[in-house]
Amino acid sequence: MAKLSLQEQLLKSGLVSAAKAKSVNSDKRKQTQQQRKNKVEVIDEAKELAQKAQAEKIERDRELNQLRQQQEEQKQLAAQIKQIIELNRLPRDAEGLAYNFTDDNKVKRLYVTAAMRDQIAEGRLAIVKFGSQYEVVSAEVAKKVQSRDAANVIVFNEPDKTEHSIDDAYAAYQVPDDLIW
Repeated sequence: MAKLSLQEQLLKSGLVSAAKAKSVNSDKRKQTQQQRKNKVEVIDEAKELAQKAQAEKIERDRELNQLRQQQEEQKQLAAQIKQIIELNRLPRDAEGLAYNFTDDNKVKRLYVTAAMRDQIAEGRLAIVKFGSQYEVVSAEVAKKVQSRDAANVIVFNEPDKTEHSIDDAYAAYQVPDDLIW
């Protein structure tokens, strides 16, 4: 069964007369000819609104994708930091010397050996935050962690590149070994 156009259906039902349908067709034909002749484009508001909505949707999707990508990068960096610290942390001595440091304006304490304490002070070792704990790692590892997220490196005393000056008045005096600051 062939489908009839709306105009044919209206004619068949008797709602529209044949003369009215003919005049509507001729008006429509005249309008299209005039538009072609004058090269006038008809502004279709619905089409413009649809294009505008599509552009806004694309922009919103792009922003969401960028946000998701940033979150994914942060997760990857956190996973890298965790792996680096887990693989390179040094064993601590629970009965060793206390090394006090600050984190978020709170004094924290970590028990390490005397040698580790000296190396932390000299900058050969560093203290990094690992979740809610603190771990001791080498200076090279601390630099790797610092390049990914500087907030995770709590104590890293980078050694001075300058040598002690020759004019140092106390250069001849030795600091006692048992002196702990």
